[in-house]
Amino acid sequence: MTILSILKELVSRQAGKPARLGGAAIGIGLILLSGCASMSPQYPRPVAPVPAEWPSGAAYKENAEKPADRAAADIPWKEFFINEQLQKLISLALDNNRDLRIAALTIERSRALYRVQRADLFPTVTAAGSGVAQRVPASLSATGEAMTIHQYSVDLGLSAYELDLFGRVRSLKDQALEQFLATEEARRSLQVSLVSEVAGIYLTLAADKEHLRIAQDTLASRQTSYDLIKSRFEAGASSELDLRQAQTSVDSARLDIARFTSLIAQDENALALVIGSPVPADLLPALLSEITALSEFNAGLPSDVLLRRPDIMQAEHLLKAADANIGAARAAFFPRITLTTSIGLASDQLSGLFRGGAGVWSFAPQVSLPIFDSGRNQANLKVSEVGREIFLAQYEKALQSAFREVADTLAQRGTLGDQLEAQQSLLEGAAGSFRLSDARYKSGIDSYLSVLDAQRSLYGAQQGLISVRLARLINLVTLYKVLGGGAAQ
Repeated sequence: MTILSILKELVSRQAGKPARLGGAAIGIGLILLSGCASMSPQYPRPVAPVPAEWPSGAAYKENAEKPADRAAADIPWKEFFINEQLQKLISLALDNNRDLRIAALTIERSRALYRVQRADLFPTVTAAGSGVAQRVPASLSATGEAMTIHQYSVDLGLSAYELDLFGRVRSLKDQALEQFLATEEARRSLQVSLVSEVAGIYLTLAADKEHLRIAQDTLASRQTSYDLIKSRFEAGASSELDLRQAQTSVDSARLDIARFTSLIAQDENALALVIGSPVPADLLPALLSEITALSEFNAGLPSDVLLRRPDIMQAEHLLKAADANIGAARAAFFPRITLTTSIGLASDQLSGLFRGGAGVWSFAPQVSLPIFDSGRNQANLKVSEVGREIFLAQYEKALQSAFREVADTLAQRGTLGDQLEAQQSLLEGAAGSFRLSDARYKSGIDSYLSVLDAQRSLYGAQQGLISVRLARLINLVTLYKVLGGGAAQ
């Protein structure tokens, strides 16, 4: 039985029934015809265009040796960042950061838009009452005498409710739902980035403070050497060349102090920006060497890990929304049925509204079928299909980019242990070389140039050790981020 024949049958069945039931019965019958059909394509999750395993080789040695434990996405950030100061800073950022606030407001807006679209699935019932008084002159009156006409009515009904027989409205509702879910994942993705950004700036600030302390200690040591050489020069025991070389080493340390002082101020400004408020002095970090280590975790498998990243989930929701949009575009080729119906009371006197025989009803279904639209519906379908391919490509690109981010971070992680060990050995060697050079200079065996070279090597090794330690901590924070950690409280 076709839809038009169903409508005809409903109308014919109501022809001999009381008016007070006809409109309601027909309206309810048609509403029940609005099924759950949808013309959206079935959604199979696309095959991830990335390897099933992380890369292996010399650069990934440390990762391969790690025992299996919890994945990063299962570790709340409060358990990963065990430093109390850093936890408080992250909490402040989550409360005050303007980008995160915008994301939260975007979610609220998308939720409201979804509710608006979902409301179209249900009829809107309205009640209306009216009263009309009209004077008809004798020249227009059927009786030839002037008269005053009164008409009062009370109605309850539906207005232009679309029966979703082909799933157009339902597809639009599904599209709005997936877009709403995508905004939620966008907020979680932003939270992941924000948490790691706060941690990165915090660690960088601590490292710069330690750089500054070493530069200050070095300046004090070089100033002492300069004062000694100056005294020896004035006594004729040292050359002017030794004096000038000592002076350059002092100025070099002064230059580094000025540079690190500026970097510390910039780090504090950056921290205030991401937190969204001035940073309390008691939450500023001390030296990098005094910060408690971060928690360890396992990288897991790409197929399990990447699909849990909020940005990947966001791309997948947008892909599902594109599928729903195709369903709406397909439904546009089929008839659109709208229903307007009402049931109520009418009388020429206000007191007669609620007397017997005052019932009225109306039923006005409307069917529209596109016959010729110059290819508009076909073009809209093509737009939705191509749009779906675009979102599919974006989803696959997001997976590939995520895989590369994790692989790069694992490659760096696998060699940082060796770098730290080598840098520590380099520092010990540079310190021993400086002690021997200084002793040989004071004994008159070597020139001050050898002392200056050893001093510069020691200073560089000290600063290099801080940089490697910072890189190792930043790498762990980055790995936590790219594996989807930080979204959970």
